[in-house]
Amino acid sequence: MAKEEKKAAPAATPTDRPDKGKGKAPDDTNNTNGTSAEQKKKDDLKTHDLPPAELSDEDQKLKDDLDTLVEQLTSSESQTSTHAAALESIKTSIKTSTSSMTAIPLPLKFLRPHYEALCSTYESWPAGAEKESLADTLSVLGMTYSDDEDRRDTIKYRLLAPGTDIGSWGHEYMRHLALEIGQEYQRRLDDENSYEDIADLTRTLVPFFLKHQAEADAVDILSELEMIEEMKGFVDNDTYARVCLYMVSMVPLLTYPDNDRFVRTAHDIYVTHQRLAQAISLAIRLNDMDLIKADLAATDDKALKRQLAFIIARQRLVIDLSDEEAEADPELQECLNNAKLPEHFHSLARELNILDPKAPEDIYKSHLESSRTSGLTNTDSARHNLASAFVNGFVNAGFGTDKLMNVEGGVKQSWIWKVKEDGQLSTAASAGLVNLWDMGPGLDRLDAYTYVPEDGVKAGAALGMGVMNSGVRYLGDPTMALLGDMEGKGKMEKVAAVMGLGVAYAGSGMVEVLDVLLPMVTDTGLDMQISAMAALSLGLVFVGTANSDVSEAIIQTFLDEEREGLGKDKWTRFMTLGLAMLFFGQQEEVDVVLETLKAVEGSVGRAAGVLAEICAWTGTGAVLKLQNLLHICNEHISDTEEKEGGEKKDEEGEEEGEEKVVRDPESEKLVQAYAVIGLSLVGMGEDVGQEMVLRQFGHLMHYGEPNIRKAVPLAMGLISPSNPQMKVYDTLSRYSHDNDVDVACNAIFAMGMLGAGTNNARIAQLLRQLAGYYSRDGDALFMVRIAQGLVHMGKGTLSLSPFHTDRTVLSRVAVAGLLTVAVALIDAPKAFVLGSDHYLLYYLVTAMHPRFLITVDEELKAVSVNVRVGQAVDVVGQAGRPKTITGWQTQSTPVLLGFGERAELEDEEWICLGDVMEGMCVLRKNPDWQAP
Repeated sequence: MAKEEKKAAPAATPTDRPDKGKGKAPDDTNNTNGTSAEQKKKDDLKTHDLPPAELSDEDQKLKDDLDTLVEQLTSSESQTSTHAAALESIKTSIKTSTSSMTAIPLPLKFLRPHYEALCSTYESWPAGAEKESLADTLSVLGMTYSDDEDRRDTIKYRLLAPGTDIGSWGHEYMRHLALEIGQEYQRRLDDENSYEDIADLTRTLVPFFLKHQAEADAVDILSELEMIEEMKGFVDNDTYARVCLYMVSMVPLLTYPDNDRFVRTAHDIYVTHQRLAQAISLAIRLNDMDLIKADLAATDDKALKRQLAFIIARQRLVIDLSDEEAEADPELQECLNNAKLPEHFHSLARELNILDPKAPEDIYKSHLESSRTSGLTNTDSARHNLASAFVNGFVNAGFGTDKLMNVEGGVKQSWIWKVKEDGQLSTAASAGLVNLWDMGPGLDRLDAYTYVPEDGVKAGAALGMGVMNSGVRYLGDPTMALLGDMEGKGKMEKVAAVMGLGVAYAGSGMVEVLDVLLPMVTDTGLDMQISAMAALSLGLVFVGTANSDVSEAIIQTFLDEEREGLGKDKWTRFMTLGLAMLFFGQQEEVDVVLETLKAVEGSVGRAAGVLAEICAWTGTGAVLKLQNLLHICNEHISDTEEKEGGEKKDEEGEEEGEEKVVRDPESEKLVQAYAVIGLSLVGMGEDVGQEMVLRQFGHLMHYGEPNIRKAVPLAMGLISPSNPQMKVYDTLSRYSHDNDVDVACNAIFAMGMLGAGTNNARIAQLLRQLAGYYSRDGDALFMVRIAQGLVHMGKGTLSLSPFHTDRTVLSRVAVAGLLTVAVALIDAPKAFVLGSDHYLLYYLVTAMHPRFLITVDEELKAVSVNVRVGQAVDVVGQAGRPKTITGWQTQSTPVLLGFGERAELEDEEWICLGDVMEGMCVLRKNPDWQAP
């Protein structure tokens, strides 16, 4: 950052202060044989003997003139009347001198030997204008002593000469002064002294920096003095954009609560300058619903309001307009509800000519697998048919048509009858995935499944309903009406309905869902699976809201003695996950709950605490949290340690007399696996942190216990979903041949996540090879098929990436869905996904979103314009108006955007009302445009 660079001020020749020569230097204590040659050289420097041969005639004259002027100032016989003129001459000499970037200006070099004498003169002069003028000069000369950390003469004399024009000394002086202000502030803070005078001085520096395109320096100095809120008073129309860009880019590198203050300050600046699209993106990052609503209400511009509504809808936040607002613009609520999403998605499909449905065989390309195994991988087994149902759903997601489920014979001829009973739920739900976001035709198709006697099919229809409604809202809310009534439903139907509610209303915070599901969490008479899934669905619906009703109900369940065997039940993990999701992005706010969870006996409390802390710090890159998680991974747990009822000293050790903690080894292993996943979630928000975490995963795979090794591939997939980085999928490809089949299965699934919706040819080829390699292993082959379906998800138009708005905003709903699937696979995939609970894969739907750019006019009619699409370039802190993309191609909208790509309008005929060209963009005709 800019602050570190300040140390490279053209300040100082590395010489020592003259008064230091009086004592013996520490490293001279053993030098008894006189001074060495090196010491002699140092002493020569201290006497400042400048050999005459080094100076030209012009330089010698300058030196003589300055010596004479200093003599006038320091001599006791000199006239007071000459002082002002002498000082002015010295100042002019310094200000008008020129030097290269690497050399020190000659006047400073020649005046340095006289520095101590001038300081003494300053002390002897009476107060007045001449004394202030001398302090002004000494402040500049003090830069040459910056190599001495204890001596901050630049700021010392600057504070003694307050009324002068400090900007005239130039940029390098100002940067050096800013450096010393920071050091002095820290010293006074440590000594608990007042620093108001330094704050006043800082307020004179900031306008100078902003005027001279040094926005980074202005932000840095205000940040160091914890005065960043004052930036609002300094920026103007010319500087606010660059200042805010720098401030927002600093946020991942700051700790709480500084990161919060920076975002809020940037938000307020944007609001002041009527940049509401940028402001609302920051309000979403703050997760402040009041602020988001205020930003939406801050404009009467109908088109801009619609653009803001699209940004809110992308984050899956629910805002219900008042009757007056709805009357003023009936279309606005539709924009907030994402209701036009299927229509625009189909227009993209038409543009790309990919409307024709694809069959699973088009994805498997079995003819390309080795002939020796191709016959084995195509067997018409129930397991293979179930995999095909998933693949069919993922590949045709959102298109409304497919070749497997929507057949002429209706339900009787449906693919549902080609799978076993435990596969009927997932197969029926895949019809909902095919009709993703499109309730019109989808409701009729799923309705047919509700009249079938098989419970699995009915349950699948309920889950399919929730999947279909994910991320969009419709008038009348048919999903709530159909799934909210739990009366008379069997166990599987209840589980599916509960899960469907969670997927459909994820992130909405709807009270109606709370009323239905909360009693199911606390009811001890219900099966643990139903209670756990109800808690998980509530976590999804109220993700990041820290809803006290839900958190208290879940913690009460943990403390309830009637819930026997809570720690042993495999479904308990989803209850702990539901609690953790409530605190997504809450950072320090989670501490209260962590303390409460310490009262929960056994390992359930610890598991919930680790998950809650991970969720609270997701995407922040907080280094201390990463260290804590690595520390958890480092603990050694032995299978032979205490069994139930035994006593054992806690890993961290206790003092005598403290209550001993009994831990279950299996639960402790699960906690370590959570910690591995946590590394990727905390590190995903920032590039440098991501690099470091990926390196740590290599170490964990080499030296970790089996439970840690199973979690590492999933964590690698989670750190960059839908962003197939070669270094990551090459590593995963190696892990997919691991001796431990659980590690291999998780690595295969992670490859699917990594390439989700990208049609990445390299990953597709690797997966085809794996299909041949695992042709005799049913579990691994099932996972290969799922991964193939994910890679070709939405025929290459969808993304699982939780980041949007130019990768600056993290979707909590998307991360929550990805985390749920990871937790289901975390230790032994056979326990859930490879067993009979494969329907948990549908939680991925919460992260699915088209990676398109659709442009509409102010009346929301689709309009095709030329845009340049290229690789995004980081322009933070760059001078001038640098290009924001590189290697672009010109295309006409609608277009697909890859990970890390950015789009911009080709010409100025249209004005984009959004801050980023991504997703739904409202365009306005430029009134000043003239065709070339």
